[in-house]
Amino acid sequence: MHFVAVDSCLYVMCSLVFDMGHLNINFMYFYKEEVVLWMNTVGPYHNRQETYKYFSLPFCVGTKKTISHYHETLGEALQGVELEFSGLDIKFKDEVMQTTYCEIELDKAKRDAFVYAIKNHYWYQMYIDDLPIWGIVGEADENGEDHYLWTYKKLEIGFNGNRIVDVNLTSEGKVKLVPNTRIAMSYSVKWKKSDVKFEDRFDKYLDPSFFQHRIHWFSIFNSFMMVIFLVGLVSMILMRTLRKDYARYSKEEEMDDMDRDLGDEYGWKQVHGDVFRPSSHPMIFSSLIGSGCQIFSVSFIVIIVAMIEDLYTERGSMLSTAIFVYAATSPVNGYFGGSLYAKQGGRRWIKQMFIGAFLIPAMVCGTAFFINFIAMYYHASRAIPFGTMVAVCCICLFVILPLNLVGTILGRNLSGQPNFPCRVNAVPRPIPEKKWFMEPAVIVCLGGILPFGSIFIEMYFIFTSFWAYKIYYVYGFMMLVLVILCIVTVCVTIVFKDRTSFYFGYMAVFSSSLGIMCGAVGYVGTSAFVRKIYTNVKID
Repeated sequence: MHFVAVDSCLYVMCSLVFDMGHLNINFMYFYKEEVVLWMNTVGPYHNRQETYKYFSLPFCVGTKKTISHYHETLGEALQGVELEFSGLDIKFKDEVMQTTYCEIELDKAKRDAFVYAIKNHYWYQMYIDDLPIWGIVGEADENGEDHYLWTYKKLEIGFNGNRIVDVNLTSEGKVKLVPNTRIAMSYSVKWKKSDVKFEDRFDKYLDPSFFQHRIHWFSIFNSFMMVIFLVGLVSMILMRTLRKDYARYSKEEEMDDMDRDLGDEYGWKQVHGDVFRPSSHPMIFSSLIGSGCQIFSVSFIVIIVAMIEDLYTERGSMLSTAIFVYAATSPVNGYFGGSLYAKQGGRRWIKQMFIGAFLIPAMVCGTAFFINFIAMYYHASRAIPFGTMVAVCCICLFVILPLNLVGTILGRNLSGQPNFPCRVNAVPRPIPEKKWFMEPAVIVCLGGILPFGSIFIEMYFIFTSFWAYKIYYVYGFMMLVLVILCIVTVCVTIVFKDRTSFYFGYMAVFSSSLGIMCGAVGYVGTSAFVRKIYTNVKID
């Protein structure tokens, strides 16, 4: 088991490094050099998440048995991308006339499998030079009684110089499915010169009319106007209130001690001895804040990388990049969580470090573990291999935990000393009863309306690309929305200071992570605001 863990950890780190460096590699071919056709998944067109291995259907394999290269990154493994060699012999610029590459012995079981796939509108996905290709398994007649299988894959590959820039598939050779017959599977390859640049070869898969629709621009403009209005409103209310309070407190400082003792403190100055009191659960609170700061760092960095590198052009590269960045930013988690815990007088910093380091990984891995059981039960391609799960655990133990420890030590030593502008009273001040609309449950619900309103249109586009056949590529919009979300969350927090299993599993992880990130952003912004206003007040 020790060797398995070490090998898995080495595999993960190598695959992460390889995939990060793989982004800038141009795929160049010599004349008649091997071009690999990979078979990926098959599944119903109406449900992108329900996918199975291509050869889970009784398709046959070509005659070629070996290939010269293959790689699988961590992101591909986690997304269920398990490419299988088609067995078709394809060479660069070498045309192939229609050729039979195998025959299917169609017994009753195989026919039933194909019929089920056709009835459920199964499509399959293939890759040539990382360019995806989709084809339909077959079709039924108008009455739905007879079913036909497409047996002829007609490939047309475009090249520009020594690079492949375009791939098209035409399915022909419709054959009726009759038990106890032999079905010949054939293919052909035609090469054509193309003017498409290698850098632009993925443009045909994008959908500008969908992602750059007027509603998308309108949502950004609407969110931007919301930010201006909200920031202006908060600034006007707070500045007017604070200006009056500062003037009143300055007048109090000119009184003698007897007059000051006869007066009572009022306004927000009343709680100066309690506002910086440690939270009731400092360990969990500090871990959540540290995790939220890390998620924000990961989101910001990954969006920047995606804007520069076009990560959608590489299978699994977005997920691999996110994992790599999350592991590398673990010191951020330790620094903010450890320093906050030390400021609140926490003594069990090692336990806090472990909670902070494994809070998000445990949530994500726990959800993935549950979903994985379902995927394994249905033999779906989304099932994560055991070796990959061990590799992810190795990342948590040998990368995330040590880096989190470094961040925690730095946070405790550099900014872990309490430096509050006001001293904390030994005895907590009694809290008066609040009106119903000031209760925490109500504030939590109302406080989330404006942040949600600023991002829900963008969430629609993101989830459409995740759950449907769309490629999300407008990361500039995502960066603007992230900035708007942070500003709205800070403003709102200041104002309020005082398929089924797959779907809910993934959405729970996303919602929890987004909530933790927004909570951390809101706390950091509000904490800076509270420190500022109390720093300007002279308190005995």
